[in-house]
Amino acid sequence: MAYEWNENLASGHEMIDGQHKQLIDALNKLVEACAQGEGRAQLGNTLEFLNAYIVKHFGDEEKIMDEYNYPDYLIHRGYHEGFKTAVRELTNNLLKFGPTDTLVGEVHSSVAGWLVNHIRSEDFKLVAYIKAHSKE
Repeated sequence: MAYEWNENLASGHEMIDGQHKQLIDALNKLVEACAQGEGRAQLGNTLEFLNAYIVKHFGDEEKIMDEYNYPDYLIHRGYHEGFKTAVRELTNNLLKFGPTDTLVGEVHSSVAGWLVNHIRSEDFKLVAYIKAHSKE
């Protein structure tokens, strides 16, 4: 199942939303590859992108949290660290067992599910806090 970017995922913060779109696009490329029977071939590319991009994305979010003295910074950062660990574990499984159909499914369901839930809960709270405490 592809994930469609829509207003239910938009936090209202241009940079954060733009980065979230890129993450959703990467997951959708995996879904598209699966539909064409190429999911296992695309899996390595997806995990390579995720490992690199989440470091950038989470770093950018954490800079914003620090700039605004976000009170839930440590909790939010903990979620980020847990997600990075989960993606690394999926990557390790790819290296150990190869690109199995099971692993493709795990990447799609666990990564996409986590991302959507995190956006709707934690990132929405962060952006609401930023808007309430904006210096502009």
